[in-house]
Amino acid sequence: MTLRKTHTQAVAAAKADISERSARAIDNDPRPPSQRKAKRTWRTRKDPLLAVWPRVEEMLKETPGLLAVSIFEALQEESGGDDVPDGVRRTLERRIARWRALHGPDQDVFFPQCHPPGRQALSDFTVADDLGVTLAGALFPHRLYHFRLAYSGWEHVRVILGGESFTAVAEGLQEALWGLGGVPAEHRTDSLSAAFKNLNRDAQEDFTRRYTELCRHYGMEGTRNNPGVANENGSIEVSHAHLKRRIDQALLRRHSRDFASLDDYRGFLARLVERHNTRRRALVSAERAVLGALPEHRTADFAALTVPVTRNSTISVDKVLYTVPSRLIGQKLKIHLHDDRLEGFLGATSVITLERGRASGNHRGHVIDFHHVIGTLKRKPQALRHLIYRDALFPRPVYRQVWEALDAELPARRACRVMVGLLALAADGGCEAALAQRLEDLLAAGDLPDLEALTAALRPKPATVTDVAITPPDPAGYDRLLPAATREIPA
Repeated sequence: MTLRKTHTQAVAAAKADISERSARAIDNDPRPPSQRKAKRTWRTRKDPLLAVWPRVEEMLKETPGLLAVSIFEALQEESGGDDVPDGVRRTLERRIARWRALHGPDQDVFFPQCHPPGRQALSDFTVADDLGVTLAGALFPHRLYHFRLAYSGWEHVRVILGGESFTAVAEGLQEALWGLGGVPAEHRTDSLSAAFKNLNRDAQEDFTRRYTELCRHYGMEGTRNNPGVANENGSIEVSHAHLKRRIDQALLRRHSRDFASLDDYRGFLARLVERHNTRRRALVSAERAVLGALPEHRTADFAALTVPVTRNSTISVDKVLYTVPSRLIGQKLKIHLHDDRLEGFLGATSVITLERGRASGNHRGHVIDFHHVIGTLKRKPQALRHLIYRDALFPRPVYRQVWEALDAELPARRACRVMVGLLALAADGGCEAALAQRLEDLLAAGDLPDLEALTAALRPKPATVTDVAITPPDPAGYDRLLPAATREIPA
């Protein structure tokens, strides 16, 4: 207003850093807004919801959880669209929101919590399929076990191949605690409903007992949030999204989501999480100072069971058939069932470690190592044709493709002998990968494999022994190196 005395309205507005419209409003009425006449509050047009609003209030009171769009659709169905045209939807939504703010039921209140250092750790599982990770070109569906300290945000991540289970919890939790170097006072999880889903009552009680013993071994209090109330585990639930976003961004920077092996992918995650923990080193150091001490040793992080080795040189564990070395036929193996592997013991002696397989619905799974049965199969090659786990026996898809080609072109007995011979060459010659490449080239050319030619080309050549003549050393030559030998000894 001072500038207006000596400048035009446009210039004064520019110098005062306001718009010309605001300058005109000030010129028209210099009083502050609080002293001006109140704006009108009466309607200038008919309320479009006047006829249906009593029905809206009735629906809101009877069913408080109804969405505004559901109420809108119900009103249109009841009136045939005459009283509630499409153009009043936004008006209805605003009116319902205002009514709920004034007359609706109380809503849940989230209470922010104070997390002192060393008090609480949280863990949960999160599905990571949407990351699109592949292993050697094959899509890799998996979960992540995610552990986090509430105060410092220190994290640990472990790849889970199966579902939520006690072994997955025990392996991930113990790996995290020993990597952290201390124990918090409380470990909190969700209700673990996914882990309990397929368990009977006795198995659920056993799961609960083992989890309680696990926490007791580390001196932690094990707590769970109420089923369906994710915000009670919010410190870890929210972190799932942050973790997967960091992984996704790191994969984008890597320019590839494919990894050569599971170990490579696990190493990638370990480095990513370590960088995150390093950025929080000050808070982590403060929390480590008040953590409890670790026990002298870890406790069991596996399920133990005993299984017999059948005459088929197989064992059956959790609806999955595994082959084992035929020398174990007739023995009973003690199995330690981990999330990603089986460890077999004969007494106290470890005899085998197998990658863990998974059953698919009502279909049994198969984890077959052709090395375990190739010795007998060479003596009985015709057993290959109708073998129950024949397709799982082939170490790579190209071997199955070769079998299909042989079976289509050669007599039945000849096809079995050639295929078993190829498997024996791969096993005995240690050339499974090299043979697979040769077979791919032959299939691409439309040719069948020649077993004799492949054996001559790939089987290791026996080492030749060459006679080496070694001249014995002359001891007198060493005497000349002694100092006494270079001077005359007095009589």
